[in-house]
Amino acid sequence: MRPVRIGAQIAPQRAAYADIRQAAAAVEDLGADILFTWDHFFPLGKDSDGPHFEGWTILGAWAEQTSRVGLGVLVSCNSYRNPDLLADMARTVDHISGGRVVLGIGAGFKEREFLEYGYDFTSPGRRVADLAAALPRIRRRLAALNPPPMGPLPILVAGGGEQKMLRVVAQHADIWNTFAEGEDLARKLGLLQRYCAEIDRDVSTIEVSVHAGGDPWENGPPLRELGASLFTITTSGPDYDLDTIRRWIAWRDEQNA
Repeated sequence: MRPVRIGAQIAPQRAAYADIRQAAAAVEDLGADILFTWDHFFPLGKDSDGPHFEGWTILGAWAEQTSRVGLGVLVSCNSYRNPDLLADMARTVDHISGGRVVLGIGAGFKEREFLEYGYDFTSPGRRVADLAAALPRIRRRLAALNPPPMGPLPILVAGGGEQKMLRVVAQHADIWNTFAEGEDLARKLGLLQRYCAEIDRDVSTIEVSVHAGGDPWENGPPLRELGASLFTITTSGPDYDLDTIRRWIAWRDEQNA
């Protein structure tokens, strides 16, 4: 079984950048395994017009600011950037960080973001198909870049669509990220195992990443029993509360002892 890892997603919304930077430093000091931002153009939730910053620019700043923690966007929207450009961006931030980047990617879902920034908001099926076409391009570009990435630069694919997205995960992902839990997660994992078998891939080569919160001693074990090993807790501005992240890190250390 894989060791437990803890991700902390610092949502770049409703806060000054100085507060975002301070929260990122605190997360690294706490000992989290991965520090995530996200790829939205407006805040999520009720106050959708509040302060907000762009994720990949932040990630480049974090790459200079931090020294140990893994870094990623949970997750980049495939439609927002040319896949070859995204690969180059990830490779560049990987070098800035000394090889600590996880390349997270998904199909996107926020209609307002697409339309206000001039992207076509196509059907969910079309967006997943575009993601499936982009991932081989990303792999090819990463292999062709000079210099290549410093680290392993794993590709994290987010999404839970059972007929299409999980097949993309089986084909391309090093890490699968999902909001599913309980029976829903168990069913999706069963399908993922089937899709991996169809292409002769060992499903255990895909790390299972879930979103977490609350009491880790209560909520962690059921997810762990299903095979999850990367648990990510999200905190949002203006006041970044890191108490839940601190508890999950303590639980991680017990599990990995």
